[in-house]
Amino acid sequence: MNRDDLRRSSPSRLYRNTEAGVLRGVCAGVADYFGVDTWIVRALTLLCLFLFFFPTVVIYLIAGVLLPEAPKRLYETKDEEHFWRDVRTAPAQTFSNLRHKFRELEKRLRGLEAAVTSREFRLNREINDL
Repeated sequence: MNRDDLRRSSPSRLYRNTEAGVLRGVCAGVADYFGVDTWIVRALTLLCLFLFFFPTVVIYLIAGVLLPEAPKRLYETKDEEHFWRDVRTAPAQTFSNLRHKFRELEKRLRGLEAAVTSREFRLNREINDL
């Protein structure tokens, strides 16, 4: 996969998952996107197939044609995959968690900054430089 393909691929986009899919990977892709088990999406698709045959078939075929296949290395790690799934399914909670992490990092940075700019640090540094 070249650099342009990586730019066009977005971890927050809906893709077909042909590796885990049975028929074009639409159900597996939807399951990956929403973070649910594939069998749940397949069961709902079968239920819709029985209740609304024609619209379900048309929507499934359109999705099978229009949805791009998932890139091989869309996520670098499982943590990154989990993060992007949380962004899609619970954006407010994910934003809150990120805000909390950045506040904690800012606190630590302020502590480091206070230590480095203190007179004791400067005095110890001058003594060590002798």
